Parts: sequence; C-alpha cells; structure tokens
Amino acid sequence: MADAFENRSVEDVRAYWNARPCNIRHSPSPRGSERYFDEVEQRKYFVEPHIPGFADFPAWAGKQVLEVGCGIGTDTMNFARAGAQVTAVDLSSASLTVARERARVFGLEDRIDFVEADAEHLTDFVAPRAYDLVYSFGVLHHTPDPGAALRSLRSYTGAHSTFKLMMYYRWSWKVLWLLCTEGHFRFWDLDRIIARSSEAQTGCPVTYSYSRRSLAALLEDAGFAAREMFVDHIFPYRIPEYVKYEYRKVWYFDVLPEPAFRWLEQKAGWHLCATAVPR
Repeated sequence: MADAFENRSVEDVRAYWNARPCNIRHSPSPRGSERYFDEVEQRKYFVEPHIPGFADFPAWAGKQVLEVGCGIGTDTMNFARAGAQVTAVDLSSASLTVARERARVFGLEDRIDFVEADAEHLTDFVAPRAYDLVYSFGVLHHTPDPGAALRSLRSYTGAHSTFKLMMYYRWSWKVLWLLCTEGHFRFWDLDRIIARSSEAQTGCPVTYSYSRRSLAALLEDAGFAAREMFVDHIFPYRIPEYVKYEYRKVWYFDVLPEPAFRWLEQKAGWHLCATAVPR
C-alpha cells in the first residue's frame, strides 16, 4: 500500500481540492453569506454527527489548537467559538479563501491564523512548538506520503499534547461496496478503486485507507502512541436526492432498524477516528 500513489504529487492533490473544496456545495444559499455557512455546518454535522463529540470543541477553550487540513473551516470555526486559539492549515488556496471569509463573517478573525502549507513539510511554514491539540480530520490519507506528514506533526506536540485524527477505514462498508460495484472484485487494485470514488467528486489523486493495526503502526513510526480508536459513519442516502438537499435513504438502509444501523456503523464505518499522544 505504501507505494500505491508514488507517482502522484502534492501538486496533484492541491489542484484537485482547489477545483472543488470539500463541502463547498453543502448549501444552496448565496456562497459566503452567513446563511450559507450555517447551512454548510448543519449539513456536515447532520451527515457526520460523530464529529463534534470526537473533536470535543469545548474541551479546548483557552488552548492552542493546530488544525491540519481545515478545508473551508467548519471545525475551525467551532474550535474558535469554543475559545481556542487556532492555527488552521490547508494545502488548498481556494479552501482557505472561503475559510477566511467565514471567519470574517462570524467575527472570529482574531482567534484564527490561516496558513497555506503542505503537511508533509509543515515545519517550512509553521514554526515547531507544542500545541495542546493537533487535529486532522479526513485529510492525511490524501497526501502522497502520510508517514512524512505524521512525522512533521510530531514537531508540534509536547508532553501534554493530544493528537486527534481521522483516516479512512480499510474494512468499511464503503470499501466493500466499491470493490463489488465499481471495482468488479479487482482487489489487487483496491487502493486506486478507493481513490477514484472516495470523495463527492471522482478522481481523487491519493486516498489511502487503514486498518486499526496499520494506523497504529503508522502512528508509532511517527512517534505517537494510539490511546483510543473507534469506527463510525456510513453514508445511507440516495445520491440523486442528496444533491438536491433531500435525505432519502437507500432502500436497504431504510428498512434496517436504527439500532442495527448504528451497530453496522461502529463495525464497518468509513471513518477510523484515533486519539494519540506523543511517545
């Protein structure tokens, strides 16, 4: 798996996310308005309700937070609203333009420093120092060398730091579905099959996925020790309706009792969430 995307570059990744920043279409309201940003947040946390609990925004009041891969700033705003001082990093200039405007709209500019940077070489852009929290949700699996990015992030942790990250889960319902439907059971080409359809827009240049064991090993190699891991999130909605901001579940999820669906999410969700500390 380590060499699956050796021919892809950080610039390929940058161009992909500049063309369509993540969650940019989460609202039909005029882009950049307060209503637009409120609707983007509501939709994100409606579809991914585990995020606020995992991030635990109130816990970082008065603390220093480094967010790597802030995108258009949904989690960023909530860290800042809760009272954290945030350094928000992203590779995509298009994403950062929207995030900066969002901070201005909500009067949070004084609580957030935005930095355009490559996570694999973050020390070239952000001076190393210990943050209370280093946070990266759904980002590092999209860089060509996640190990290099994690080793870079180790420079921003100290004895009392916490590292929270989400990476895509190798043994998820989504991976099984992609293998069966789009991959035609070509398991030897699974990494590229996942990458092609991992995001709302097809053709993502790089998408790695991890088991609990492989993520723990990756963290250990970078100087972290995993303290907690859990799996969550299966997207149950029909795409034709979803893009119209309607929420109609695929029939087999619609008939599945909610407790059974939650059990499945916790066994085969797409999001592998880890909390780690520096070793």
